[in-house]
Amino acid sequence: MPRNRERVCLQDGLKLDLNRLARNGFIQRGARSTPMGIRWYSAYWDRELASGLIAADMSGTWEGWLRLEGDFNERFTLVAHPRHFGGRQWYFMCPAMNRPVSVLWRPPGARRFRSRQAWGRQVAYHSQFNDWTNRAHLGKARIKARLIADLDPDEWDLPPKPKWMRWSTYNRHVERYDAYEDILDRGTFALAAKLRKFLV
Repeated sequence: MPRNRERVCLQDGLKLDLNRLARNGFIQRGARSTPMGIRWYSAYWDRELASGLIAADMSGTWEGWLRLEGDFNERFTLVAHPRHFGGRQWYFMCPAMNRPVSVLWRPPGARRFRSRQAWGRQVAYHSQFNDWTNRAHLGKARIKARLIADLDPDEWDLPPKPKWMRWSTYNRHVERYDAYEDILDRGTFALAAKLRKFLV
């Protein structure tokens, strides 16, 4: 059942994903990064939500920091935890919960970034506002997006296995895609049965 819309949608606000920041070159693991401009845009409208400067120091072995300046001024502690097979994984320390997290959120109307758990029942993800049919359509779209590669999306409902993907992984995607199809088919049959009763 979809969530009540009185809750704030997280994706309508701002997101700080430490791994994505590193992939996009805003920060560098093992180094101190100079201030760089960052912008957040709305997922639904082509407008800027916020902008600022981001800088980080991850040159320490186990601790560092990340600072935001501009539309807001915040500084976050970063911690590194050892990985099982060597190396380190960096995390934010949530300012409210004092626990390591990879992502911090600033929902609409909030003044600070916090972890998902710190916002509690005030917020929900976009998918939680959808009903079962919309979730099934979204699930099919995600699988198709993962498999489509450079193929024409209009030519395929379920794209063929990409060359780089293992068959076992592809077969799992096919099973999930078929399960979403079954959900939508059951919904169509139920709707047709209701219409038949109405018309008779």
